[in-house]
Amino acid sequence: MKRTIVDASQLELEDKVVSIKRVTKVVKGGRNFRFTCLVVVGDKNGHVGAGLGKASEIPEAIRKGKEDAMKNLITLPLDEVNSIPHDFVGEFGSSEVLLKRAPEGTGIIAGGPVRAVVELAGIKNIRTKSLGSRNKQNVVLATINGLSQLKTPQEVAKLRGVAVEELLG
Repeated sequence: MKRTIVDASQLELEDKVVSIKRVTKVVKGGRNFRFTCLVVVGDKNGHVGAGLGKASEIPEAIRKGKEDAMKNLITLPLDEVNSIPHDFVGEFGSSEVLLKRAPEGTGIIAGGPVRAVVELAGIKNIRTKSLGSRNKQNVVLATINGLSQLKTPQEVAKLRGVAVEELLG
């Protein structure tokens, strides 16, 4: 997975909590409750990241998740209609997310975990389908994996050693 290092301190990041789970550990004296939060952050302009935070209090778990997400920011290319440059399938574990570019006016057609990532990335027109496992954490990470591997037509033309006009037809 290609990760671009982005200085999160210079971006206006918004965050969205995708899931909060209560985790129980049974010990001799009873049960210990902790919370796990999956948080997605993005600037709605091509930068997005996801992180996991664990703590005994929910606000602390969200804060840790947000910090983790800021460490894992990726940059993605957007086309002229705020969609992705090409179709792609992102995979993580047994989750797969099909990301399809869409024309102007389509809007965001996506389920909960994918929608959080796509909205905070700044994509306005996209169609998605979650395949395989529906685990929220794996679906979010599969979406980010797919978005991180997108290439602009200029990058593809450079790799192939042809002109952009020749590539696009």
